[in-house]
Amino acid sequence: MEESIRAASQEVSEEFKTLVKTEDLNSLRHLQHLILGRLQDSNAVLAHYNDFAENCFADVSLEFARNTRLLKSMKADLDYIFLKLRSIKSKILATYPDAFPDDSTSDAFDRRPDLELPQ
Repeated sequence: MEESIRAASQEVSEEFKTLVKTEDLNSLRHLQHLILGRLQDSNAVLAHYNDFAENCFADVSLEFARNTRLLKSMKADLDYIFLKLRSIKSKILATYPDAFPDDSTSDAFDRRPDLELPQ
C-alpha cells in the first residue's frame, strides 16, 4: 500500500514538473528576490524617515508648548489691560459724563473680535 502511494505521488510530481517550465520558475524566483530587495529598501527608508520625524516632532512639540504658554499668558495680560481700560473709562464717564460725547467713540476703543464666541 505504501509503495503504491509513493509511486502515485512520484507520478503526480513528475506530471507537475512537465506542466511548469523550469525557466518560468527561475524567472518567478528572480522576480520575487527583486521585489524582496525593493521592499527591504523601502522598509529601511521608512524606518529612517520615522526616526527623523520623531526627532523633529520632539523638537517642535517643545517649542509649540512653550509658545502656547506664552500666547495664553499674553492673552491673560491683554484681557486684564482691557478690563482695566473699561473700568477707567466707566469711572471717567461717571465723573465726567461729557468726556465721551457720542457713542461712536466707544466702539473705537475695543474693536477686537471676540475669539471666544462661536461663529
